[in-house]
Amino acid sequence: MTEHRRAFKHAARIAEVRGFGIDRTAKAADATRSDWPVLRMENLDTDLPLPPEAVPETVAGLERPASNSWLPFTGDLDLRAAIADFTAERTGHRYDPEREIVITSGGTSAILDVLLATVDPGDDVLLTDPTYAGIVNRVRLAGGVPKPVPYRVVDGEWRLDLEAFAEVAAAGPAIAVLMSPSMPSGAVLTREDWDAVAAALQAHDVPLLYDAAMERLLFDGRPLVHPLHLPGMADRTVVVGSLSKEHRMIGWRVGWVAGPAELVESVGWMHVYNTTMPTAISRFPAAAVLRGDQGHVAACVAELEARRDVILDALDGWPVVRPGGGWSMLVDAVALGTTPQELSALLLEDAAIAATPMLGWGGAVADRHVRLVYSAEPLDRLRTIPERFAGTRLAAYGSSPRSAAT
Repeated sequence: MTEHRRAFKHAARIAEVRGFGIDRTAKAADATRSDWPVLRMENLDTDLPLPPEAVPETVAGLERPASNSWLPFTGDLDLRAAIADFTAERTGHRYDPEREIVITSGGTSAILDVLLATVDPGDDVLLTDPTYAGIVNRVRLAGGVPKPVPYRVVDGEWRLDLEAFAEVAAAGPAIAVLMSPSMPSGAVLTREDWDAVAAALQAHDVPLLYDAAMERLLFDGRPLVHPLHLPGMADRTVVVGSLSKEHRMIGWRVGWVAGPAELVESVGWMHVYNTTMPTAISRFPAAAVLRGDQGHVAACVAELEARRDVILDALDGWPVVRPGGGWSMLVDAVALGTTPQELSALLLEDAAIAATPMLGWGGAVADRHVRLVYSAEPLDRLRTIPERFAGTRLAAYGSSPRSAAT
């Protein structure tokens, strides 16, 4: 007797969902045999030290009943108060901890909760190109349609195409999603950029989801410009924060949503019926870190900036776009006369450098590039890049590169 089994139906929302490419690159790096130890530049893990309060407060809280509780579903009130103070200090706008803040299981969980609360199937969502693939695909999971606005290379750095931004905003997307510094490019929006962005969003009544996870990881003395600094933006902005980037607390899975009460209430229900609760064991260390001395952030920024500069020097002559912040940068593979997949393979084979192709990380701009992450490799290992290239096929790329995409 032949057994008949009905195949699972695949939801339309996942038809265009793509993998990061990070896992494939990491698997290839794990299998690589080379005279050089592999530089792990494919992912966003970090070797930078944790905030001083993180581990002691976690250990101290292990025996507290609240660290093993379902409640409160939308996050510990004391942690929400710490986030309100933390945000107010840099923006001048203080959210009500009870009504305007929800704790989530990491920043990307928060982004999905906001999208589920604001996006109907078929709605357009304004994104940048490049943008984090995890955001692009969460837009699709929410039923939205990504509408990318390109970054252009101007004087060797990324600048948002403000005319294209205004055009997409005028078409009435359900929400716009911006991050500064942006991931994976390291693009930083200037005050002039934010003024133009705010004007376009207000003119066409488009709300903003602002991903604040990296906002203090700024290089070259750049000032922090926050959308809440701009007139009229507090009522139309929802802020997503996280401890995973500035505070390097990846494994604690602490994120949050802060915004107008009527939206945050809906976001809270999306969170509750998706994950039920935030990571309870993280509530005490998270609050302590947010209230603690933030000097460790400046120390990490200085280290990241030094790493960026070492890589830029090592790739002199390559079409590398100088990041203004964050902890990764992009190399234009097409400008080198190859493809991102081929350049990624060549870097691993010839120089034992793991780097992820940016296919699916936004649109046509991202699809030209390979990403180099410098959050997990110390300066002494990064300084070996020129020696790794010597005598290989990669050595020729720095001699006569083509122009990077504009």
